[in-house]
Amino acid sequence: MRSIWNGAISFGLVSIPIKLVNATESHSISFRQIHTEDGGRIRYRKVCELEDREVTQSEIGKGYEDADGTIIPITDDDLAHLPLPTAKTIEIVGFVPVDRIDPLQMDAAYYLQAGGAPAAKPYTLLREALKRSNKVGIAKYALRGRERLGMLRVVGDAIALHGLLWPDEVRAPEDVAPDTDVTVREQELDLADALMDTLGEVDLDDLHDEYREAVEEVVAAKAAGETPPEAPAPPSGGKVLDLMAALEKSVRAAKESRGEAPAEEAEVRSLPRETAPASPKQTGGKKSTSAAKKTASASGSARKSTARTAKTAKSAQGAKKATASKNTTASKNTEAKKTAAKKTPAKKTTSRKRPA
Repeated sequence: MRSIWNGAISFGLVSIPIKLVNATESHSISFRQIHTEDGGRIRYRKVCELEDREVTQSEIGKGYEDADGTIIPITDDDLAHLPLPTAKTIEIVGFVPVDRIDPLQMDAAYYLQAGGAPAAKPYTLLREALKRSNKVGIAKYALRGRERLGMLRVVGDAIALHGLLWPDEVRAPEDVAPDTDVTVREQELDLADALMDTLGEVDLDDLHDEYREAVEEVVAAKAAGETPPEAPAPPSGGKVLDLMAALEKSVRAAKESRGEAPAEEAEVRSLPRETAPASPKQTGGKKSTSAAKKTASASGSARKSTARTAKTAKSAQGAKKATASKNTTASKNTEAKKTAAKKTPAKKTTSRKRPA
C-alpha cells in the first residue's frame, strides 16, 4: 500500500519511524457532469483572474486570504517547517480506556507501517504494551495543513491510527430529542427486547452496499440498451399507527425471516392495551365524571332489571310445576275411582214367587 505521510511516533524518548497508510477505501460510484443535450463532458477550467488565461496544475500554489482580501502565498516548504513538534511526528500524549472515546469523535482511519528494520523492535514494543494495558494511545499529529488529534490502537499485528475530532468540533445534541413527555410501558419495552433478541447479532462481513449494486444494474442495463430495472413496490397495508401492533408484527416478521416455527409466536402474544387516564383538559373535567356516573348508573339499572326478570321467570316456572303436579294428582284419583267401580259386583235382584 502506498504511504501518504512519513514521520515517526514519539513514545516518550523512544522514536519509531513509521509510514502512514490509508486503512479504508471508498467503493462508491462517482458520476461525471455532462451536457444533457449531447452528452459532452462538463469540465472546470482553472483561470488566473489577473491574466485571464487558463493555467496548468504546476503553476498553482496555496495562498491565505487576509481579512482585507490580500492573498499571502504559502509554499509547501513553509508548511514543512512549521514551528510544531507534531509537524513530522505523531506525539503520544497519554493513554486512556477505549470507552473514554466518544464515537462521535471518530474520523478517518490509517495504518501505521514500520519504517524499515530499525523500527521493528520499538514498533512491536508499543503494540504489545497497548495490548497488555487494554488502553488506547492519544496522540497529536499534523496532516494536510492542520494539527489533528488521534487514537492509536492495535488491529491484528498492526497499530492503527484513528483521526479524532477535537472536543469542541463535536456539537451538543440540543433540540434533537423529543420535546414532549412520553411514557414507555413495560409491555412495550418487553416487545422491543423480544424484537432485539429475535434479530440477534449480525456479522458485518455479510453486509454490503445494495445502493451501489442497484446503480451498477441501472448502468449495465442502459449500456446494453435495455430498460433499467424497476423499483420494488412499497409494502402494502399502510402505516401502522399502533406501537404495540407494530412491535408484534416486527417480531413476527423477524422470526419468519429466520425460518422459526410459528409455534414460537407465544412470545409475541397480544398484550392488553392500557389506556392512560385522560386528563381533565382532554375530557372536560366534571363532565367526564358525570358521564362516568351515568354510565355506572345505567350499568346498575341493567343489572337490577336482569335480576328481576330472572326472578319472575323462576316464579313462573315454579307455578307451572305446581299446576302440573295438581293436574297429575287429580288425574290419578279419577283413574282410581273408575278402577274401584269396575271391581264392585252389581247387586242381583231376587224375585220371589207368590204361592198359588
